[in-house]
Amino acid sequence: MPGPSPGLHRALLGLWAALGLGLFGLSVVAQEPFWADLQPRVALVERGGSLWLNCSTNCPRPERGGLETSLRRNGTQRGLRWLARQLVDIREPETQPVCFFRCARRTLQARGLIRTFQRPDRVELVPLPAWQPVGENFTLSCRVPGAGPRGSLTLTLLRGAQELIRRSFSGEPPRARGAVLTATVLARREDHGANFSCRAELDLRPHGLGLFENSSAPRELRTFALPPEPPRLAAPRLLEVGSEGPVSCAMDGLFPASEAEVYLVLGDQRLSPDVTLEGDALMATATATASAEQEGARQLVCNVTLGGESRETQENVTVYSFPEPLLTLTEPNAPEGKMVTVTCAAGARALVTLDGIPAAVPGQPAQLQLNATENDDRRVFFCDATLEVDGETLSKNESAELRVLYAPRLDDSDCPRSWTWPEGPEKTLRCEARGNPEPSVHCARPDGGAVLALGLLGPVTRALAGTYRCTATNVQGQAVKDVTLTVEYAPALDSVGCPERITWLEGTEASLSCVAHGVPPPSVNCVRSGEARVVEGLLRVVREHAGTYRCEATNARGSAAKNVAVTVEYGPSFEEVSCPSNWTWVEGSGRLFSCEVDGKPEPSVECVGSGGTSEGVLLPLAPPDPGPRAPQIPRELAPGTYICNATNQHGSVVKMVTVSAESPPQMDESTCPSHQTWLEGAEAAALACSARGRPSPQVRCSREGAPRPQRLRVSRQDAGVYHCLATNAHGTDARIVTVGVEYRPVVAELAASPPGGVRPGGNFTLTCRAEAWPPAQISWRAPPGALNIGLSSNNSTLSVAGAMGSHGGEYECAATNAHGRHTRRITVRVAGPWLWVAVSGAAGGAALLAAGAGLAFYVQSTACKKGEYNVQEAESSGEAVCLNGAGAGAGGGGGAEGATEAAGTAEAPAGGEVFAIQLTSA
Repeated sequence: MPGPSPGLHRALLGLWAALGLGLFGLSVVAQEPFWADLQPRVALVERGGSLWLNCSTNCPRPERGGLETSLRRNGTQRGLRWLARQLVDIREPETQPVCFFRCARRTLQARGLIRTFQRPDRVELVPLPAWQPVGENFTLSCRVPGAGPRGSLTLTLLRGAQELIRRSFSGEPPRARGAVLTATVLARREDHGANFSCRAELDLRPHGLGLFENSSAPRELRTFALPPEPPRLAAPRLLEVGSEGPVSCAMDGLFPASEAEVYLVLGDQRLSPDVTLEGDALMATATATASAEQEGARQLVCNVTLGGESRETQENVTVYSFPEPLLTLTEPNAPEGKMVTVTCAAGARALVTLDGIPAAVPGQPAQLQLNATENDDRRVFFCDATLEVDGETLSKNESAELRVLYAPRLDDSDCPRSWTWPEGPEKTLRCEARGNPEPSVHCARPDGGAVLALGLLGPVTRALAGTYRCTATNVQGQAVKDVTLTVEYAPALDSVGCPERITWLEGTEASLSCVAHGVPPPSVNCVRSGEARVVEGLLRVVREHAGTYRCEATNARGSAAKNVAVTVEYGPSFEEVSCPSNWTWVEGSGRLFSCEVDGKPEPSVECVGSGGTSEGVLLPLAPPDPGPRAPQIPRELAPGTYICNATNQHGSVVKMVTVSAESPPQMDESTCPSHQTWLEGAEAAALACSARGRPSPQVRCSREGAPRPQRLRVSRQDAGVYHCLATNAHGTDARIVTVGVEYRPVVAELAASPPGGVRPGGNFTLTCRAEAWPPAQISWRAPPGALNIGLSSNNSTLSVAGAMGSHGGEYECAATNAHGRHTRRITVRVAGPWLWVAVSGAAGGAALLAAGAGLAFYVQSTACKKGEYNVQEAESSGEAVCLNGAGAGAGGGGGAEGATEAAGTAEAPAGGEVFAIQLTSA
């Protein structure tokens, strides 16, 4: 037996809970009423499903109990105060089972409610119409049989994914099952091919179950639009047997036009149309072919069917038979003088007309007779036939040509006796003869020479000119005619009759004549360039006749022109302007002597020295036209007299030329040094600059920037860059000169730091600045006994660290260069605080005297090297201390605070500078 279902487990749990409560409340049984309970009280079960019901009571010892229901039971389990039963195949929409117990002579009852639900397994959309007209309503109907409860159902009608209508059936009775949803929808063009469907939703989530959904199979809707107007039918009203006629059937406003079917029929003949679509328009075209069986009135039908509906149009077409007329000649090729009969005939109902003359009655032929002549050759006869069909007159015609055979004729209109053609363009020579058969024409020179190619396109040349005999021949005879061909051509001026260059000799007689070739014979006129007068007759030749002449030949076919250059030759001659008698050659100018001689042809010129240094020397001459092979330019040229000789084929001439030589200015380091030095205070003088050249150049020097002021003595401000310019008639030369001014040394500044008092153990520095050029060497002299004195690398600074009493006294700074020496002194005082209180002004004076005595001890700085030295105490020994520099000796300048030494001169300032430096103890 299978185990209990989950419903049974829930019922048992409820039972045990009730029993527990019963045990807990035994003491109060007498105080509480008895009851019966059914679990679950309300249940929702899928149709055909099963359910466990638990029936229990709190009666301690019930007499009996049970569960009343009309549903099928599958199993039962019992306890003292409970009963569990499984109900299966539950199909009723709603049932009410009853749980009962008999207790203390009373019946205890509990009533439950079981409802069933059915999923929307079947969702049906009623089939749609096969075709639905656009603009008309159609019905959408959706059925969901058996699904429920209906109150939990929602139905939705869809177009594709778009919801059209949605309806919920909430509020329906619980026992209601199944649902139907119907909607009316307006058909649109966009609905063509759209899928419609129905979706059903059973929402049992409020009852603790899920949402059950299902959809119907989609149904496709086909919409169409067919206008009420019939199609437009176009066809010929009359159609001849054996012929074809176009038929077209058109209709607008169709949708979908591609689904429309076209039916075309002529009588009992169905046509096969070609259908073309353009938007909502349809065009069907076909070709109708008439047969003899269809002769008579026939009906042409066009039927357009779409969506099960049709539109039709009918037209009447008359099929008729009308054979071509027959035109005959008894002899189409008749000899001249022959009698010819012409006959025109047609069908039984047709009326014929021959060359405008009708037959007597319809159905009879028309005839014409004539005696053939030359004028009848190629005569065309016309046969017209008319037939009346369905009120319309139809006509057909036939033609025939008569050929008359006759001998050739050469007329002047077709073969002229004289031809005149221009040379050059291609022409077709035509000499045509009349005759039948067509004659052949042959034209040749009578002497058996050239033959003309008749009827062919070819170039016209002068060789074709002449007289020809033309003969026309056919089987009927021949004709003969002489013709003359004249070829005209434009004038030509060649080198034989009109040369490009003509040479005349001055003083002779000559004429300018040009002979031109051309047909008709051309006339020739020659005009000098720039003039309008025509040159005619004999001329007495002068040089002015030389030049270019324009000769032009003219006839009816055109003109030709040619330039003729006339050269007039003459003997040589000298002109002072082009070959001067005096010439100056400038050295380095690159110029050659130019001696141009007038003469034609151009004379050759040679200049040879005569006497002095130029004897036999050939003077280089500048060529008339500069070229790559110009003569070499000489570096030197001997001045003197030269004889120039000019010669051509018409004579020679001689001229004397005097040549002189000169040169442009030139300066170099030897005549104008680029670096010059002056001494300050010396007498002012000009720069040492001169230049070579002929004539002698003038040299001027000017200072760049500010001009140099006029002074008697040289000053430092005279230093700078000078621009020197040498000038003569043949050019200039420039040179840059740098001037430096040197001067004696001067100690411009001697200062102590710090400027205030210095206590023992303190530091102080002495700075000495000198002005000199070349730069001065600095040397110091210190008080005797001063130790630990340091000097900077260029001796300009003296420093003391840890001052003592021996460092007090007079210090001297000396500046020396090649032009002299200058000194300056400064006094340094070293004292403590006690000394300032004890020593009065007189004691201070005694100290000054003692310090002055110490000045006898010094060091000659010229014997020392630069750097920092330890100065030994020398107070008792009397030895001087040497401090990195050049000294002046023990007795040099001992009494002056500032002094300058130089050869032959001595300079001392009016007063010295004394600095009192107070040294204070900590």
